[in-house]
Amino acid sequence: MKNPIKPFIHCLLCVFIFLLDKVVVTQNTTIPVNVGVVLDLDSLVGKIGLSCINMALSDFYETHGDYKTRLVLNTRDSNEDVVGAAAAALDLIKNVEVQAIIGPTTSMQANFVINLGNKSQVPIITFSATSPSLTSLESSYFFRAAQSSSSQVKAISAIVKAFGWRVAVPIYEDNQFGESIIPYLSEALQEINARIPYLSVISLSATDDQIAGELYKLMAMQTRVFIVHMTMRLGSRLLTKAKEIGMMSEGYAWILTDGITTHWTSTDSSTIDSMLGVLGVRTYIPKLKRLETFKVRWKRKLQQENPDIIDAELNILGLRAYDATFALALAIEKAGSSNFRFNKTNVSGRAVDLESFGVSQNGPQLIQVLSSIKFRGLTGDYHFVNGQLNSSVFHIVNVNGNGERTVGFWTPENGLVSRLNLENRKTSINSSFKPNLGPIIWPGDTTIVPLGWDIARNGSKLRIGVPVNDGFSDFVQVTWDPISQKATSIKGYCIDVFAAVMAKMAYAVPYEFIPFATPDRKSAGSYNELIDQVYYGNYDAVVGDTTIVANRSLYVDFTLPYTDSRKKNTWVFVKPLTWDLWVTSGCFFVFIGFVVWVLEHRINKDFRGPPAHQVGTMFWFSLSTMVFAHRERVVSNLVRFVIIIWCFVVLILTQFYTASLTSLLTIEQLQPTVTDISELLKRKESSLEELHELFAKGSANGGISAALDEFHLLSSFLQNFAVNIPRGSHLVEDVSRAILNVTQGDDMNQIEDTWFKKETVCLDRNSISSNSLGLESFRGLFLIAGTASLLALVIFVAMFLYEPRHVLLQFDSETSTWRRIRTMLRFFDQKDLSSHTFKNCQHREGSYVASVQRIGFVGGSPNTNCPPSPSSCSNQTNSSEFVFIVEQGRPPEHVDLTPSDSASPEIFPSPERSIELAN
Repeated sequence: MKNPIKPFIHCLLCVFIFLLDKVVVTQNTTIPVNVGVVLDLDSLVGKIGLSCINMALSDFYETHGDYKTRLVLNTRDSNEDVVGAAAAALDLIKNVEVQAIIGPTTSMQANFVINLGNKSQVPIITFSATSPSLTSLESSYFFRAAQSSSSQVKAISAIVKAFGWRVAVPIYEDNQFGESIIPYLSEALQEINARIPYLSVISLSATDDQIAGELYKLMAMQTRVFIVHMTMRLGSRLLTKAKEIGMMSEGYAWILTDGITTHWTSTDSSTIDSMLGVLGVRTYIPKLKRLETFKVRWKRKLQQENPDIIDAELNILGLRAYDATFALALAIEKAGSSNFRFNKTNVSGRAVDLESFGVSQNGPQLIQVLSSIKFRGLTGDYHFVNGQLNSSVFHIVNVNGNGERTVGFWTPENGLVSRLNLENRKTSINSSFKPNLGPIIWPGDTTIVPLGWDIARNGSKLRIGVPVNDGFSDFVQVTWDPISQKATSIKGYCIDVFAAVMAKMAYAVPYEFIPFATPDRKSAGSYNELIDQVYYGNYDAVVGDTTIVANRSLYVDFTLPYTDSRKKNTWVFVKPLTWDLWVTSGCFFVFIGFVVWVLEHRINKDFRGPPAHQVGTMFWFSLSTMVFAHRERVVSNLVRFVIIIWCFVVLILTQFYTASLTSLLTIEQLQPTVTDISELLKRKESSLEELHELFAKGSANGGISAALDEFHLLSSFLQNFAVNIPRGSHLVEDVSRAILNVTQGDDMNQIEDTWFKKETVCLDRNSISSNSLGLESFRGLFLIAGTASLLALVIFVAMFLYEPRHVLLQFDSETSTWRRIRTMLRFFDQKDLSSHTFKNCQHREGSYVASVQRIGFVGGSPNTNCPPSPSSCSNQTNSSEFVFIVEQGRPPEHVDLTPSDSASPEIFPSPERSIELAN
C-alpha cells in the first residue's frame, strides 16, 4: 500500500522551489538607485527625519514590490554646519553620483546645496528648510517639501486684526531663516493697517544677559504684542527669560511661528511652563487612521534605534520627510531606469572639486515627473507647484496648563474659523470685528484680551503738559501754592473736556497734568516749544488751547478737534427766510392754487376730473410756479392776470432767497463796531479784569468794542483745539473716538455753559445784523398778489351768479338755503358749454340750441356721440347732476323749478335724473 503523504510533500517542495526561483529572479532584476541624505544626525530633527525616511522606503516597496527601481540611501551628517552640509552634498554628487538629495536640515545649509544641485542637475528635496528666500534662487532642481515661512504671515495678520491690535514687534533670529520672513510679515500687517514700530533681532550665540537686555528694551516700549520667529533652541531661551522678567504676565500677547510650535511638544515641561498663554501657528495635519497607526510604529522604531530619547513626539517634519521620500521613490520609478549615469565635465588639471563633478543625465526627466506627481500622503494632498507645496490650512493653538489646546484654524478661503469644514471650504470670509476663535487663556492666566499696548510705560501715569499764560484763563487756569511753588489746581474748559474724553475711553487711562512753567511760575516757552516737548518725549501729550497748525503736524499727531468754529447747520436752507415769511408763502401758494382752480374749473378740461385729480392739479400748478415749471394751459383772462402778478412775486422772492442763502454760506455777516485799528492802538490795557469791564461797558459808554492780544488767543476763536499726541501713538484713534462721543453728547454743552455762557459780553450775531428776510420785506408784494386774486375771484363769482339769475329767482320761498347752495354747486361743477373752449364740440354734435324751450328728463341723448366723461364735449352728465344749457343773453322763460304733485320729488335734485334746459 502506497504512503499518501509522500505525493503531498513532493508537491509542497515543487511550489517552494518555484517561489524561490521567482524571488531570485526578481532580486536580480531590480535596479539600485543612489540617493543622498544630508541631515544633522545629532539633532532631534535629524533623528526623526532619518527614521521616517527609512520607514517610508520600507512601506513603499512593501506595497510596490513589482517596481524595478530600489532607492539606496547614502546618509551624510552635516554636523549642524553650513560648510559641513555643502561638503556632504559635494561628496554625494561627485563620488557617489546620487540621483537626488533629501535635505539638508536648515535654510542656511540649503542655500549652497541648492546651487550645487542646480549645477549638477541633481534634485534637492528639503522637508525642513522653510526660508522664503530660497525661492528667489529660481532653481528648477529645488523642491521644498514643506510650507514656506511666508505662507503663515496671513494667518498671523488675521489674528492681529481679529483682536484689534494696531502694532506688533517681531522678534526673530539673526540669520537667513529669521530675517527672510520680515518683508512678508511687514506687508501682511500693513494690509490690515497695523504697523511695526521696532524690529528685535537676537543672535543665535547671544548670552542670557544679552537676551534679557533686549527684552528690557521691549518692556520699556508701549507695544505689548510680540511675534516670535525663531528655532526652538533660541526661542525656548527667549521665552524662559521673558517669564523671569515678568513679560508673561497679564497685558502681554505672544504669537509664535511654526519654527517653535512644530517642536514644542518634544521639549521639557519647564520650557512649556514658560509658554503658558501664548498663541502658536503651525501647518494643520489631517487626522487619518493610517497616520495614527504610523505614529505607533514610528515611536516603537525610534526607541529601538535611539533608546536615549524619551517622550519624543512625531511632528510634521517627520511626516514631511516620509512623504518626500515616498514621492521621490515614485518619481524615480516613473522616470525610467534607462540612464542613471553622470556626464563628466571637461575641466583643466588645476580645477578644484567644485568644478570637477559631473552632470546627471536623468535629472531633467526626474524633475518633470516630480512636478506632476499627485498622491494622498500622511500630511494630506501632496503635489508640487513650481517646486513648492500648495498653500495649506494653519492650526491655531493655545498653550495652557494641560499642554496645547486648539482655538481655531486659518484657511485661505475663509480666514479664521473656530471649526474646520474641509468639505465646504468656499464659504464667506468672516467680516465681523469679533475674533472667530475659541476661548483663549492669555499670559497671566486670564481670559481678558490684551489691549496690545501699555498706555503708560511700566505702569506710570501719562504726563500731560498744559500751557501756562497770563492771558485768557478760561481755557487753562493753573493755581499755584505760594509756599511750595507747586501747582495746586489745574482747571479750565480744555481740562474739563479732556477729563470727559478720558471718561469715555474704553479702558482706564491714568494721567497727571504737568504745567509747562519755569521755577518762578512763568511760562517756559511758546506754544510751539510746548508741543516740541511731546516730540522730545518729555510729555506724553499736551492739552490746552493748542490749535492744529501745519508745521506742528510734522512732529506730533493731532486728535479730532473738540472745538469747531465752522459748525455746519443741517437746516441752514431755512434760515434765509423767517418763519412767518415761510408760513405766509405757503399759505399764498395754496390760495393762488385755489383761485386758479375756481376760475378754470368750468372752462378748462385740465382742471376737471375726479376730486383727487383736481386737488393734485391745484397744488401742482401752484407749487410749480416756484420754479416756473407749470405746464397746464390757462384759458381765463382772469387767471392770466392773477398768474402774471403771482409769477412776479415768486421771482422776487426766489431771487432774494438765493442771495440770502449765498450770503449765509460764503460771507461772514458779523459787522464790526470798530473799523479803524488805530483806535485800538491808542489804549493799552494789561489786565484781563480791566478788559472785561471795558467790554461790558461798550464803546458807546466809554468802553471798547475790540482788543488786540497775542496771536494764539485770537486764533483760538478762529481755529480748532485738539490734543497733541506723539506721532504713531495708539491713543490718537481712541482719543479721537472718545472726543466724538463727548462733542456729540450733552457733556460738551454743559462744559461750554460752565465756562463761557456767563462770560458772553459780545452782541449776538443776529442782534447786529439779521441774516433772515422777514415778512415785512415782502408785505407789499403779498398785498398786491392777494388783492389781484380776490378781485379776480369776485368778478368770477359775480359773472357766475349773473348767468342763471332768472332760474335762481324762481326758487320757491320754502326751498332751504342748503338746497339752493347745493344746486349752485352742482351748477358750478358742470362745464360752461357757452365757453369758446367747448363751442367746437357743440357744433359737431349739433346739440347747441339758442334758447330754453322745455324741461325734460335726459338719460342719454341720441343726438350726441360724445362719451360720458368729464373732459368730453357732450352735454350728457351723471344722473345725479343738473345740466343747465342757457344761451347767453336770453333768459329762460316760464321755467318752474318748484316740485309739484305730478313731478317726482327726486327731480329737483334727483340722484338718478338730470334736468336739461333748452329752447
